Amino acid sequence: MTAAENSIVTDKSLAPEGHLKIDWVQAHMPVLNRIREQFEKEQPFRGLKVAISLHLEAKTAYLAKVVQAGGAEVTITGSNPLSTQDDVCAALVEDGITVFAKYNPDPKEYKELMIKTLETRPDLIIDDGGDLVTILHSERRDLLEGVRGGAEETTTGILRLKSLEKEGRLEFPMVAVNDANCKYLFDNRYGTGQSVFDGINRTTNLVVAGKTVVVAGYGWCGKGVAMRAKGLGAQVVVTEIDAIKAVEAYMDGFTVLSMSDAAKIGDYFVTVTGNRDIIRGEHYEVMKDGAILSNAGHFDVEVNKPELEAQSVSVRTVRRNIEEYQLKDGRKIYLLAEGRLVNLAAGDGHPAEIMDMTFALQAMSLKYMNDRYEQIGKAVVNVPYELDEQVARYKLESLGISIDRLSDEQKAYLDSWQEH
Repeated sequence: MTAAENSIVTDKSLAPEGHLKIDWVQAHMPVLNRIREQFEKEQPFRGLKVAISLHLEAKTAYLAKVVQAGGAEVTITGSNPLSTQDDVCAALVEDGITVFAKYNPDPKEYKELMIKTLETRPDLIIDDGGDLVTILHSERRDLLEGVRGGAEETTTGILRLKSLEKEGRLEFPMVAVNDANCKYLFDNRYGTGQSVFDGINRTTNLVVAGKTVVVAGYGWCGKGVAMRAKGLGAQVVVTEIDAIKAVEAYMDGFTVLSMSDAAKIGDYFVTVTGNRDIIRGEHYEVMKDGAILSNAGHFDVEVNKPELEAQSVSVRTVRRNIEEYQLKDGRKIYLLAEGRLVNLAAGDGHPAEIMDMTFALQAMSLKYMNDRYEQIGKAVVNVPYELDEQVARYKLESLGISIDRLSDEQKAYLDSWQEH
């Protein structure tokens, strides 16, 4: 069957709009364009099947086309029910990529679409949050045969992979793309910081300046969110469980509080921890009337929705992607995008120039994995520094920026232990 015959999408007639979106991001992704040229010449994936699960919007679509340009037969699905863009899916089908994805499917259909993607029996995978890997290692172990390995996009996914590896249950190697410098320094920090407030501002149409923004978690994503909130004129409070990160947030000029204390003063809340129940019942009890809750972690478990519903007398949708929970004492708390990734479920995700580097790493890591999967074995491995640095050099070249290089004498000086 052709991609068009096999695909499951909402409306194939939306393709023209999707092509415009993909064309726009392609024009702003020079690093990935350069890698596409290399792939077209070298055909590193000729004869191979690649399955991709990522937030299915224009930038992801272009990554899929780059992998396809390397000779692969590509099948793609979403990694979040609310981040899939139906027009982009339709455009990919026209481009010969098999798509199993729709915006906002019910949980059962969402899972079925992922399984259909794996039923193509891929040689390589690109995963986001570890969902494809989890399915392969649980209910569909019959599809494991032939999987050479793949690459993982997120912190959450890497935690799941390392848990499998620690238990001795990981069945194929994976590259931890999230841990590469050109991923977390730029994507997690600048990408998350900007896209979170793109989503919040687009959805609420309210001012951030002068408000108190509570950021839960001060990893690289949290650093980016806090920095952007500060830039928008907010008073920023950080909550943490890690003493070192808490000191770092303090030294960066932010107020550090427990969530119990922060809950009393926050106007906006953004969770970026990768853990569950960060905001829960005891916090709702003390929040201001009109507090706005959002999440930028992979799963919709950081804001405890069942406990919020249990404390509410009514729930209604007051704007697109805003649910109003009225509590028993009359206070109202607002939840954005059902507690899912606010930057993708209520926005377009990270800027194209940021994802240019991340998806360049994905494409290069996939090639690296295909070249070395037998030597790597059943392990989670880091992106080699050489690939990481190459992406940075391509980025600098696209910006017209030149940097210095060490002379032979300087290298010798740095490598010597003797007195100079």
